[in-house]
Amino acid sequence: MFVLNPADPTEVEAAVAEAAANRTPLAITGLASKASLGRPTNAIRLDLCALTGVTFYEPEELALSALAATPVATIEALLAEHHQELAFEPMSFGALYGTGSGTIGGCLMTNLSGPRRIKAGAARDHVLGIKAVSGRGEAFKAGGRVVKNVTGYDLSRGLAGSFGTLAVATEITFKVLPRAETLATLVLPGLESEAAAAALCAAMGAPVDVSGAAHLPLFAAARQGFPRAATLLRLEGFAPSVAARLDQLEAALRPFGRAERLDAAASTILWRAIRDAAPLAEHLDSLIWKISVAPKAGPLVAAAIGNELPVEAMFDWSGGLVWLALDPAHGSAGADAGAGIIRRAVASHGGGHATLMRAPIEIRAIVPVFEPQPDALRGLAARLKAQFDPLGILEPGRI
Repeated sequence: MFVLNPADPTEVEAAVAEAAANRTPLAITGLASKASLGRPTNAIRLDLCALTGVTFYEPEELALSALAATPVATIEALLAEHHQELAFEPMSFGALYGTGSGTIGGCLMTNLSGPRRIKAGAARDHVLGIKAVSGRGEAFKAGGRVVKNVTGYDLSRGLAGSFGTLAVATEITFKVLPRAETLATLVLPGLESEAAAAALCAAMGAPVDVSGAAHLPLFAAARQGFPRAATLLRLEGFAPSVAARLDQLEAALRPFGRAERLDAAASTILWRAIRDAAPLAEHLDSLIWKISVAPKAGPLVAAAIGNELPVEAMFDWSGGLVWLALDPAHGSAGADAGAGIIRRAVASHGGGHATLMRAPIEIRAIVPVFEPQPDALRGLAARLKAQFDPLGILEPGRI
């Protein structure tokens, strides 16, 4: 495959402009950590890996700017030196795809978030500004380096989750936040998934500022060293506050059983594994789905799918995020990787989104990887595409 390697934002603009003039489709990559997400394409690769480096960082202003292909790991290491973090806790695709942590541009374009989304939101909720090149080959910028910089349409947020289909990001500014002094996890052992969802929702309703709420059924819990299923609640902050809130939360959840506690070191390892869906990813040939529904619907959706397909499921976001692993060798999965069964189950339990996160290229070529859009939303997306990329050269067919 032919690859374009622009050395700086100006060369990105020139490369896209030339592609637009020649009607040449482009696939945008940085470290290629998410190249296996979405439908495959034969487009020429626009490799942004030369666009690295932090261009602005003022710890006192809680803002950081970096070129789009700057590794997330590099940014997180820099922030850690100043006891700060990307509060949306971006997922690494290393466990799913065997790749690295990805780039800051990829964070925004896929709108990443981890377990802390229930408290802090996703990448789109922390972006302050962006510099990018449209599919017309025109450079533009939106937002800035402070929180209150939006006077009209919030273009920076609008590009979040677009997977590069609207513009090629060259530089991004994110809001950063102080890192918690410590963290701890309350563990409720042995709950079935529906009871676990009830416990998680009860915890989210308690005034204790939960920053992570997940449930690992027995298979996933065992892979993380637990002897029984584990319902997990994370608290972060100053040590005295965390200790007091743990006591308060444990008392509130007493009807669900006797709780156990994990310290900061064990909690850090555990929540990183949950963030990256690591308990499901160890079987490299399994098909992985990511399902987003209402919190109490998560276990019901997983059970409905499990009645028709042999699956393993784990839950995050208080039960609203279901990670599902399916054995591709099982005949009931069918040629569509279980998409029909999975999306019917989601629709019958209040609706939501199901995304095929990991599958061989031949499956991704024929299965709608992302949730099909309703007519109104599809029309809106088409109008946005016509404005930003009228010739359709950016990531054609990926989503």
